[in-house]
Amino acid sequence: MPDTTQSGLADNAAGALAYVTIIPAIIFLVMEPYNRNPFVKFHAWQCIFLALSCFAVQVVLAIIPVIGWIIMPFFLLAVLAVVIFCIVKAYQGQKLVLPVIGAFAEKQANS
Repeated sequence: MPDTTQSGLADNAAGALAYVTIIPAIIFLVMEPYNRNPFVKFHAWQCIFLALSCFAVQVVLAIIPVIGWIIMPFFLLAVLAVVIFCIVKAYQGQKLVLPVIGAFAEKQANS
């Protein structure tokens, strides 16, 4: 049985919920029992770094005429698949460390 915090929300559910949008991720980093839990913090930070990197790539693709505009929907579909995969892994209680941003999330979660 997964650990539950004081509010009754299990750690794996909180980790999965952090990926839904950037808002729960920020809330989990500020709210009391969650901001001390390394598992929840890792997933919240990874969600934030994923959102920031996706925003940066979208800006670059939007600037590139025609080819960037053609690539953008496929990129967004790939990001959606990664987010869904992260939600599933977090709900299973696993830590899926994404390349590059996962290392940053791990540093932030352990600090």
